[in-house]
Amino acid sequence: QRSGSVPGVGLVHAPLALLPAPFPEKEWREASELAPIFNHLVHRVSSDATFLHESLFRTKKADEFTSRILDIHSKMLQINKKEEIQLGLHRSDYMLDEKTKSLLQVELNTISSSFASLSNLVTELHRYILSRHGKLLGLDSKRILANSALDQYAEALAKAWSEYNNPRAVIMIVVQAEERNMYDQHLVSAVLNDTYNITTIRKTLAEVDQQGEILPDGTFSVDGEAVSVIYFRAGYTPADYPSESEWRARLLMEQSCAVKCPSISYHLVGSKKIQQELAKPGVLERFLENKEDVAKLRKCFAGLWSLDDFDIVGKAIESPELFVMKPQREGGGNNIYGDDVRETLLKLQKADSQEDAAYILMQRIFPTISKAVLMRDGRWHKEHAISELGIFSTYLRNKDKVIINKQSGHLMRTKISSSDEGGVAAGFAVLDSVYLT
Repeated sequence: QRSGSVPGVGLVHAPLALLPAPFPEKEWREASELAPIFNHLVHRVSSDATFLHESLFRTKKADEFTSRILDIHSKMLQINKKEEIQLGLHRSDYMLDEKTKSLLQVELNTISSSFASLSNLVTELHRYILSRHGKLLGLDSKRILANSALDQYAEALAKAWSEYNNPRAVIMIVVQAEERNMYDQHLVSAVLNDTYNITTIRKTLAEVDQQGEILPDGTFSVDGEAVSVIYFRAGYTPADYPSESEWRARLLMEQSCAVKCPSISYHLVGSKKIQQELAKPGVLERFLENKEDVAKLRKCFAGLWSLDDFDIVGKAIESPELFVMKPQREGGGNNIYGDDVRETLLKLQKADSQEDAAYILMQRIFPTISKAVLMRDGRWHKEHAISELGIFSTYLRNKDKVIINKQSGHLMRTKISSSDEGGVAAGFAVLDSVYLT
């Protein structure tokens, strides 16, 4: 009976849609073309310490988690720590706004971008279903978009391992203590082992603190094994740092020579506040020379505002249903919607504190509603649903040489249209695939 309900006890299938979600080909291509531009942008922004610290200055005072991440970044600047090899496994999430018919970015994930493996499997499942029952359903299995996210994530990790150039070193996956999403991670490990003959180890932040050390030559060693690449699938939420032990582990890893996926600066670029700062007029030009690239990015930006924009705050109090309030958090289940937006804003105004800097306001996107069959815990139900497209991308550079910069597969998540939140692991959405229209 406890199967699947307790991490590590038994199994339960991942929440999934029975049939693929329709998505227009034109907007799909648009999202795919943005991937290498966003990769390049993340790298350029991560290299500008002044911009990061100035943008997050107020957030640092209001949000302890962001403050701790920034402190580690500052320490790396003080010791002049250079990350020669930079690896990014990113995912940019989009929704198609029904009214304007425009593709709008929800967020950019630079740490623990999950479901490369399971989205691959759901794509294969849907292709199989349509190859058997497509005629009956009036659907063509060839319209389901091919998805190689798993292989491309593994390839990027393997190439980073290769650039590090220590054939005896392992790749370490940093995981949560009670990890429910272990199979999504395990499949990446399986490809690394089978295709590239690379060993992976799994450690929690607490275990890294207990077993990790930096050798005199800068090599990061955990339990006696040299680590070439540290792949974070934890460390993106305050809940991952219940004690000082976890923070010690994060600092220790950052000080080492191992390749971090992501480095502390890449992690900071993924914060909501940086997303909002980049949407301000003239800011993208600070990082990108190509005018076409700037125009493409601008086109996909939804309205984003800080809470010191009093006009917008006034509008959000008046019409809270048109806005989403977002804290500096990843992983689903953290955003504020509807009347709660009004209440939170009014509370912050009364408090007259720095706390408003912990949030941003974002335009609410209203995607097309379609019918879907959603499956969770072995039960299915028909629902009116909306979908969110995630585009995976991989980026690897060694000093000035860019080795990989490309779109690397996709993730479709579908949820009941009345649900505000969108995380699969957080229990709101299901995994889906893309049916091109």
